[in-house]
Amino acid sequence: MTKVQKTNAARLLDKAKIRYELIPYKVDENDLSAIHVAQDLNEDVEQVFKTLVLHGDKTGYFVCIVPGDKEVNLKLAAKVSGNKNCEMILMKDLLSVTGYIRGACSPIGMKKLFPTYIHETCLHYDFIYVSAGQRGLQLKVSPKELIDLVKAQVAILH
Repeated sequence: MTKVQKTNAARLLDKAKIRYELIPYKVDENDLSAIHVAQDLNEDVEQVFKTLVLHGDKTGYFVCIVPGDKEVNLKLAAKVSGNKNCEMILMKDLLSVTGYIRGACSPIGMKKLFPTYIHETCLHYDFIYVSAGQRGLQLKVSPKELIDLVKAQVAILH
């Protein structure tokens, strides 16, 4: 068994004394979706959350964490974030804004702590999966502890 290399997100969880597991999965460069991740982990896709970065017309960048099989409703996201409207950021801007690449964007350890909103269904679970900050690695973590760490607001986002 190869030793899993700790990511910056995992080190931040260590520092905050939050329990988690680093869970490897097989990367498919042609399918970086959370649905693929859930299938590879043999987990419910509603428990595998994806981290999306948006830009609002009033507040600037913000983060939405939603179940892997859902899309963010831009009207709801704009409303909860205090914007009139918002849009997903361009893929080419993801690395410079967050420090992460597509398929490996973790809500933990971005370049800045952006306003963060997590879909309310996360509270239905004792643990959820989010990206550990590199392709092929997920964090299995308590949603309540994740919410506290990234100062997320629980919201309806789809």
